[in-house]
Amino acid sequence: MPLTTAAIKDKARELGFNLCGITPAEPSPTLRAYLRWIERGMHGAMGYLARLDRVRRRQNLREIMPGAKSLILVGLDYFARFADERTLSDPSRGRIAAYAWGLDYHKVMQLRLEQFAGWLADASGKAIQQRVYVDTGALLERSHAQQAGLGFIGKNTMLIHPRRGSSFFIGEIITSLSFADYDEPHRETMCGTCTRCLAACPTDAFPKPYVLDARRCISYHTIENKGWIERELRPGFGNWIFGCDICMDVCPFQRFSEETDEVAFLPFEIDRVAPLLTNILMSTDETYRAMFRRSPIERIKREQMVRNACIAAGNWRNERAIPHLIQLLYDTSALVRGHAAWALWRTMELDASKLLSDLHRRDDDERVRAEVEALLG
Repeated sequence: MPLTTAAIKDKARELGFNLCGITPAEPSPTLRAYLRWIERGMHGAMGYLARLDRVRRRQNLREIMPGAKSLILVGLDYFARFADERTLSDPSRGRIAAYAWGLDYHKVMQLRLEQFAGWLADASGKAIQQRVYVDTGALLERSHAQQAGLGFIGKNTMLIHPRRGSSFFIGEIITSLSFADYDEPHRETMCGTCTRCLAACPTDAFPKPYVLDARRCISYHTIENKGWIERELRPGFGNWIFGCDICMDVCPFQRFSEETDEVAFLPFEIDRVAPLLTNILMSTDETYRAMFRRSPIERIKREQMVRNACIAAGNWRNERAIPHLIQLLYDTSALVRGHAAWALWRTMELDASKLLSDLHRRDDDERVRAEVEALLG
């Protein structure tokens, strides 16, 4: 008996996936827009997105797997109710994007997709080729998910399911299996005249609907950008220290989000949702690793997270942060020293002049010195 798409979707539900769609392994219809986005440099420092071999893979999925005929896309909810808005907005705490509250979704999804792929191989009764990806392959996965009927691309560039919102992870299996009945694409946006996501972005990261300029995006800077963050953008970060949910949270479709049944994505303590900034500022490599063990946050180093916390502390502007920021002026990382200097200036203003002058005199890093000169100048 041939393997049907209905049987595949039944298995997806059995494995705990909330969504499943199947589409031919054809190039994404948004490929040209993606190439224009790269040409304009809107990918920022994410050079891997512009690598020629990666571009070729996005243009032709058979560059990834020569026998590719179909894509099986799945969605797994991560929405959880844990903290109230007052806790999340507390400026003394650093806010973490909701997708990172639980365990690392890459590992959870990967294991489940590998089980799914193993079942596909057995159920097909054929020698088939398969590749499994979770947010790692050279795929325009949101666009392919739209082609598989999992939702539409919103003006905030997120994949939105009309009855589930955007709070779900996407995974995919590239397979050499072909099917007679593929899912219909979700061809049209349902955003209408709504522009809440565009208006809510505090750093103006959307130059126009359906286009995100990563160079102005809080999520990009707090996760992907390993270097210095432009001073003009920092006040817009508020207390975000890892990712950002603003353009999703204001979307009307988010009211349909259902709380996940996956316990791995549920936060087990407040520090996985909104840790105290002072705890981040005084963390060591060891305490930082312990704080975010087995979390997606492990993917960035302590240096980067403390930089983010310095920006949040500069927006908090509270004297409780001052002793920790002063200590960070002596940190081994120039990146941390420079952003701590900015936070001190925001908190103490002219009273920070002597501290920053001393830093300028003793520091031999050009970026740190330039930061201080810009503040004192």
